[in-house]
Amino acid sequence: MTRETKAAPALQVSQWVNTVAPLTLESLRGRVVVIECFQMLCPGCVAHGLPQAMRVHQEFDRSLVAVIGLHTVFEHHEAMQPHALEVFCHEYRITFPVGVDTPDTNSGVPLTMRAYQTQGTPTLILIDKRGRLRARHFGSVSDLALGAEIMMLVQEDSEEA
Repeated sequence: MTRETKAAPALQVSQWVNTVAPLTLESLRGRVVVIECFQMLCPGCVAHGLPQAMRVHQEFDRSLVAVIGLHTVFEHHEAMQPHALEVFCHEYRITFPVGVDTPDTNSGVPLTMRAYQTQGTPTLILIDKRGRLRARHFGSVSDLALGAEIMMLVQEDSEEA
């Protein structure tokens, strides 16, 4: 886990699933934002990261906590196209918004993944109510620890944070 307090980089998303309009971090200000970075073919994402993100989405008040999936493909590009992501979200009953991280044809590392300096998937990112990057968890994090982190950020006074 990495702890931070700098402004969170903008999401660089080429397409959205499960939302009628594109999302921006600015439009989510005032809420804690939980971003689950995943790939459809990542066993840790399917077994742990996405189910945890779905639990967060179900358990926390959506006016306080926003959950976003970020499909950040850095391998197996041909198998993980956006149309396959739509089917994947339907089959796994993922109802929160999911953005497709914009690919970078030069480096192979998608743009948002590079901006957040993630090491791979699954990665869970926490952004506070003021839009600051507060934590990055590579791999799994316990539900109890994550819930405590989210509640700490929810309870922060926006004026002091």
